[in-house]
Amino acid sequence: MNYKSISFYLSLFCFPVSILSLINILYASYFDYFLSIETYFITLGISLLLGTSLLYYGKNGSKNINFIEQLLLIISAYILNSCLISIPFYLSNYQVTFLNSIFEAISGLTGTGFSIFKEIKYLDPTLILWRSSSQWLGGLFFLFFLLIVFSNKSFNFKMTNLTYSGDNNFKSEINIKDNLLRIFIIYSLLSVGILSLLNLSGIRLFNSVNLSMTLVSGGGFLPTESLDKIISTNFQKIILIFSLVISFLNLYLIFNLFNKKILIREHKEDLYLIILSIIFCILIYFNNYDGLDIIISVTSSLANSGLTLMKSDKNLSLYFLLITIIGGSLISNSSGIKLTRFYILLKITSLEIIKLISPNSIINKTIFGSDKRISDDNIKISFLIFISFFLSLFILSSFLVVDNIGFESSFKLSILTLTNTVNSEIFNMHNLDFANLLTSSKISLILFMIIGKIELISIFLIFKKILFKN
Repeated sequence: MNYKSISFYLSLFCFPVSILSLINILYASYFDYFLSIETYFITLGISLLLGTSLLYYGKNGSKNINFIEQLLLIISAYILNSCLISIPFYLSNYQVTFLNSIFEAISGLTGTGFSIFKEIKYLDPTLILWRSSSQWLGGLFFLFFLLIVFSNKSFNFKMTNLTYSGDNNFKSEINIKDNLLRIFIIYSLLSVGILSLLNLSGIRLFNSVNLSMTLVSGGGFLPTESLDKIISTNFQKIILIFSLVISFLNLYLIFNLFNKKILIREHKEDLYLIILSIIFCILIYFNNYDGLDIIISVTSSLANSGLTLMKSDKNLSLYFLLITIIGGSLISNSSGIKLTRFYILLKITSLEIIKLISPNSIINKTIFGSDKRISDDNIKISFLIFISFFLSLFILSSFLVVDNIGFESSFKLSILTLTNTVNSEIFNMHNLDFANLLTSSKISLILFMIIGKIELISIFLIFKKILFKN
């Protein structure tokens, strides 16, 4: 195992936390929020020291690491960054335990949105900003992982090759840096664009900043107890819908809007997602809810955000849970099984039936009517991801059911964890108190929030490498 190389790349994930710490220090100084400013100085010092130490240890190591080492790097990055991000929570004046601090940090990094805090409005504004920043940072990291690591041709179980993923031919260090820079620019421009629209709609700047970081990352943290404290007018709802749609579509869609040829040829997955969201909205349109509220809930579920303006409805909670399982584009911050994988499973199943009925039929294995073909590996991986999702669901539910939250809540919470979706009112789970869950439940949720992002198949590959060394 190339530990020096892993150490080198791991060090690079420490410095963004230092930048966030510095931003919070400047914010606290400017607005005179000195109550917990020392916690960000401590985080800044630790992240810089740790990053520098890891960089020094790994600077002479080979910069080429194999796929399994890349997976270990991703898991290590989540664990290390969660420890760094947990520092302001743990050292705050709110008596947060170490495990709860890690829980809150992992929830932010994975964009899940589970929170041990009940009264958000009473939190220090710097801590609210810190929570939102952790989501934004986690969303950026995941996009890096998605397009650099999970695009590996040997183990492309994210199947990013089936949709437009930019220039993912990473043959040189310069090429990788160019692509990382492009991802950062697109992600940052989307963040600024959403922030500008929210602020333009009349939402106060502080709420706009926090909400924009939540929306662009597909997260669930809010600067208030509920979304209706921020969103009230129809114009604000329309902007929210637009932001949610952007978050579950392909990251490069905005980049290709003015290239008609690429837009039509490469973004058919996005077209199907929009059509599917319209169908989902129509199916519940006659349920005596405001039309815009329905659209917000549907798009939020597809984006695995979970934000809603609708009240609890047991009749619709399972409906929205099923939508979260689908998820958005392959190149987005959304989790879930993904529409493309469902499409592959349904298409291959129907083709097999057609072959039985008419063996001489010409089989078309293209995806979404494009020129991209579904390979045998795509089929195997789709079935494996489908099975592993429900295996994860069974395992996590088994751990949670021993807690005092009931079987139904355990099942729902497991789905939300694996899809990295916040426990909002549309799932009838908003009253869950994470701070008082059993330690075993919290640890299980922490592990499966990470698995929800990287897929259970990643863990299998790592164990296979360790147990069956060549």
